[in-house]
Amino acid sequence: MRLAVCAEMVFTGLPFTDRVRRIHQAGFDVELWDSRTKDIAALKATGAVFSSMTGYTSGSLVDPDTADDVVRTAETLIPTALELGVSRMVVHSAELIDGKAARPVYRSTGRMWITGARTLERLGALGEKHGLTFCLENLNTVLDHPGIPLARAKDTLALVEAVAHPNVKLMLDLYHAQLGEGNLIELMRTALPHIGEIQVADVPGRCEPGTGEINYAAVARALAAAGYEGTVGMEAWSSGDDLAALDAFRTAFTVYAEDKL
Repeated sequence: MRLAVCAEMVFTGLPFTDRVRRIHQAGFDVELWDSRTKDIAALKATGAVFSSMTGYTSGSLVDPDTADDVVRTAETLIPTALELGVSRMVVHSAELIDGKAARPVYRSTGRMWITGARTLERLGALGEKHGLTFCLENLNTVLDHPGIPLARAKDTLALVEAVAHPNVKLMLDLYHAQLGEGNLIELMRTALPHIGEIQVADVPGRCEPGTGEINYAAVARALAAAGYEGTVGMEAWSSGDDLAALDAFRTAFTVYAEDKL
């Protein structure tokens, strides 16, 4: 397994490029959110490996009125992804503004399912053209993202399965899945053929593994036993010292993974 750290959530007292440099020096790949506000040349000069970045900036892939915006803005971000060597571009089932639903929806419809699948098919074709993978991330609607339709892991997985395109995968976020559904190990096993990357944080608090209720030792052993060789990204705040948080993450997914189930 490769390990990545989201630079938006650690070393927050430093300029962004310095955060990336610190993560890289600690031996991790780097995840980004909105690349439009970043100095791309400076980020590239750090020598870091960039695991993923946000893959759209407006629109909802399940909304017929704004789905075109998802594809259009994805196209505008692809040159940045290629410049940084990013392989995975992350999308969600709705437009987010500061993490919240731009247009909250509390009831999913058949039209949303069909539109979501068709939009993902278009993103898959775009990814195939440029050698990129678009990853649909599950979100929790209980705490962080109310009003996001088709956001839970069972829904995002169903959409990815329905599209069945090699350049469309699941960004399986275990923090969100724990809040919304639980049963994480069985969820991972079911989703494994469709996973592009796994993201982690503990519950409650969304801090590094070991600070909450999720048994990340068991999660790591289950992934190792299943033969998962992809990326695990820590999309989490530090509960205290940033380097200690990174060490806790590394321990959870190296030491524990060696003791397979």
